[in-house]
Amino acid sequence: MADSAPGQPRRRPVDAVLFDFHGTLAQVEDPVAWVLAAAETCGTPLDRVRATALADRLVMAGRAGGPLPSRVPPHLAEVWAERDLYAPAHRAAYVGLAATVDSGVEGLAEALYERLLVPEGWLPYADAAATLHALRGAKVPVAVVSNVGFDIRPLFAAWGLAELVDAFVLSYEVGRCKPDPAIFYRACGLLAVDPERALMVGDTPADAGAVRAGCAALVLPAAEAGQANGLAAAVDLATPDGR
Repeated sequence: MADSAPGQPRRRPVDAVLFDFHGTLAQVEDPVAWVLAAAETCGTPLDRVRATALADRLVMAGRAGGPLPSRVPPHLAEVWAERDLYAPAHRAAYVGLAATVDSGVEGLAEALYERLLVPEGWLPYADAAATLHALRGAKVPVAVVSNVGFDIRPLFAAWGLAELVDAFVLSYEVGRCKPDPAIFYRACGLLAVDPERALMVGDTPADAGAVRAGCAALVLPAAEAGQANGLAAAVDLATPDGR
């Protein structure tokens, strides 16, 4: 690598890449499709007009993978605060939020949460597979570092991507949430790389918190589900010499 010009910051070497999950490698399915699929499992097919109205209300109430709710009911405050640290709290928080919406469909709140746990409820970004394959081909180790309250490994397995990820560092398993430096230290330790030689790729300030652990950070604006998300930039940064 050529030396930087005098007075210019040097480009840091990248020996490993850490990826956020939601909003970086994958996005939840369209809200209307989410409601239609969940209602179908409850034995209550909905027309699209009703499903659209319900989806709007459910997203406003708080959907996992969607925007944060503007208000969390007091009876859900404790599980909400711990949703990314304990699997039961994650389920209780999001089922509880969905249950605040009177859908008229028995069992819908639970069915909506179950949809989150299956690969059909998510769409990997169009460039996710190519990016992970390129890094594996370049022998750059990869970890997925996610604030999440359920196991995302089965999703990657279903998409044929699990073998391209060297470590999954999930907040509910390690007891730390981004931007806590500890979760990034754990990921770097599992990849046997110094944090100063790791790149964190995400879409939120919590992901950028990796700089507190010494990592470099690349923050991408989350794209629409199924579209390309600019992930090739991670390959360019990790393989500047085309290794």
